[in-house]
Amino acid sequence: MVTGAGQGIGAAVTRALVAAGAVVAAVDRNPGPLTSLARELADGGAPDGGPVRPYVLDVTDAAAVESAVELVERQLGPIGVLVNVAGILRPGPAVDLTDEDWAATFAVNTTGVFHTCRAIGRRMAERGTGAVVTVGSNAAGVPRAGMAAYAASKAAATMFTRCLGLELARSGVRCNIVSPGSTDTEMQRALWEDDAEAAERRVIDGDPAGWRVGIPLGRIAQPADVAEAVVFLVSDRARHITMHDLYVDGGATLRA
Repeated sequence: MVTGAGQGIGAAVTRALVAAGAVVAAVDRNPGPLTSLARELADGGAPDGGPVRPYVLDVTDAAAVESAVELVERQLGPIGVLVNVAGILRPGPAVDLTDEDWAATFAVNTTGVFHTCRAIGRRMAERGTGAVVTVGSNAAGVPRAGMAAYAASKAAATMFTRCLGLELARSGVRCNIVSPGSTDTEMQRALWEDDAEAAERRVIDGDPAGWRVGIPLGRIAQPADVAEAVVFLVSDRARHITMHDLYVDGGATLRA
């Protein structure tokens, strides 16, 4: 199961898992992109019988998450991999954030992770196998101006996932985090106030006025870069890795 699968990193993770041979329950609250993704990866067949099965779901709704997990396992079999990608960003100075901004950010980015991990982690533990990856952010480890709610929500989701990994380790369930930096997604581009080329250059070079270093590797990540890290962590190649937070940010945080 991949949440936030309709676009950006979630869609890239879904494509990468399908390429690795998985059947993916693709979850998003917007049905349009899910249908398009299922058709794209159906390889000439019917989308409802292809490797991507779309499920419309709002991860902030605990009861809906439980029902969706039951439905997926009934239709597709036991969920062996959970990737939490669904997220929102409400940028702005901390003192100007509204209660609704704060609550909405945590509802998706943190509580949504809790809902899916609780529903699926319990089942994985009973079966004695499974892998969970939460897509966090390098903002969870380094302060970012104008991103207080987002950074705090991602930090909470990161620590929750690590604690879950500790509790489920004896059950054979691994829980890890992939923390991207600036990645070429709609969320990233929504932050750009001028033309894309100039904005991208500014991200790569850094912004001293915003207390932000640049990207040492000299490029913004593509969603596929993040997806490759996710696929590695859910694979048997990472069978002895759990509670790890893998930064995929081109060195932008200097791994502070």
